Amino acid sequence: MWFNRAMKFPFQNVALIGKHKAPEIAGPLLQLAAFLTGRGLTVVVDSLTAEHLENNPYKELSIAEIGDAVDVAVVIGGDGTMLNIARTLSLSNVPLIGVNQGRLGFLTDLTLDNMQESIAAMLEGKFVIEQRLLLAARVIRNDTEVFSGRAFNEVVVHRNNISTLIEFEVRVDGEYLYNQRADGLIVATPTGSTAYAMSAGGPILHPSLEVLELAPICPHTLSNRPIIVKSSSELEILVHRTGDIHVRFDSHTSFDLQLHDKIIVTRHPALVSLLHPVGHSYYHTLRVKLLWNQTL
Repeated sequence: MWFNRAMKFPFQNVALIGKHKAPEIAGPLLQLAAFLTGRGLTVVVDSLTAEHLENNPYKELSIAEIGDAVDVAVVIGGDGTMLNIARTLSLSNVPLIGVNQGRLGFLTDLTLDNMQESIAAMLEGKFVIEQRLLLAARVIRNDTEVFSGRAFNEVVVHRNNISTLIEFEVRVDGEYLYNQRADGLIVATPTGSTAYAMSAGGPILHPSLEVLELAPICPHTLSNRPIIVKSSSELEILVHRTGDIHVRFDSHTSFDLQLHDKIIVTRHPALVSLLHPVGHSYYHTLRVKLLWNQTL
């Protein structure tokens, strides 16, 4: 494992980060901030989040600055908010606590109702640490790197033009795997296996697994299925036919591809550290979020 620094505990400096452009988080966030300062902790607020706080009494820092200034970050929002924050703060090994204010909440397991009680227990060391994989991807054009990025859920090569399939070749650790005609290809982490990859027919992977998933999007063959490879694999995707094609990182950033571009996807050396309450169960999360606990 690789980190810029070791995790600090007991926690003393806490960052509060809210869902972007969501003024409704102001009340819960300020309540949590007052609760934390009342326990003697130093609170800083993400500068974009602070735009929704009237007369904010807390120090404001950018996400980039937060990485070097705090011991833990509390993210109030949904999975999309957590994905964005995790990619940045993972390089500083700042552990994340998620409070769900979105729809699913696979990554944000606390609620607004129980966040103070749960976080109080975590401040006393009553938590479990879950470390999850990140992806790194580079676009190579004429032997030159022209774009790179990180992803927590998935790296996706996909078409925008709905009238034509794209054609690409995939190699794993230099060995030819297949040529594909499809709407695209998803390379997912175990975290991303419950996102786009699941919608494309891929399996759900436990987040502790050291694997990556390749899931084709609407392949033009009945025999092509998702495949799981070891997380240390180097994946190469070579574009053989283009149109309006992009590579996208967690639906956050994208880059336009050209004929013969090569996308190289590997495991990033950093990890995302998530903190959960004692007793947290991934299987319970699946049952609740995917409605497996409902009877007909």
